[in-house]
Amino acid sequence: MNSFKVDRDWSHSSSKDFWGEIAPCEHVVQVYETEKVFLDLLHGFVSEGLDAGDCVIVIATLQHLEAVNTKLRESGFELSKLEAEKVYFPLEAEAVLSKFMVNDWPDEELFNKVAAGIVSEAKSGVRQFRAFGEMVALLWAKGNVGATVRLEHLWNKFRTKHSFCLFCAYPQNGFTENASESLAHLCQAHSKLIAGVTQSQTEVFYKAVEKQVG
Repeated sequence: MNSFKVDRDWSHSSSKDFWGEIAPCEHVVQVYETEKVFLDLLHGFVSEGLDAGDCVIVIATLQHLEAVNTKLRESGFELSKLEAEKVYFPLEAEAVLSKFMVNDWPDEELFNKVAAGIVSEAKSGVRQFRAFGEMVALLWAKGNVGATVRLEHLWNKFRTKHSFCLFCAYPQNGFTENASESLAHLCQAHSKLIAGVTQSQTEVFYKAVEKQVG
């Protein structure tokens, strides 16, 4: 699987249509080439959600939270107001991760408790919600592949009880082994793969993840 080139196997959509109509109940992953590519997509994910009236949860590194918050403010969003109204939840990934990791492994009971607590606040206004999570990328960067895949599957299990779009992202430079094998390993936990190459902020290239049978 070549995930880093956009070719005829990829579908194309506007950012608004992708996040609003194509992926509202999907588990989406991006493997990105540059920080700009990732932050442009994350900005679209958040801004399209807020414009649609969704509650948006962003669990990211402090650096990425600050960067996307700056882009959102530049787009005219009053973040302090949105946070006070419990429409926007910017959460630091390391802090959230520390609440359910036990001996470098995601504890399922603790994870469910943490995730349910976040979601219950997000759903307090009876809104549809969407979430971005960078905790898996942190585990992957530490070389904890097993815990990464485990956390992806815990999210999938949690999503069977709560219908929402979950977006994850990994930097391409984190794939130190054979890229296609590494990506195939992670893709099995997702339903759609987004191209991680430079493109317009208003467009998304994507394809369905091929699931292994047997």
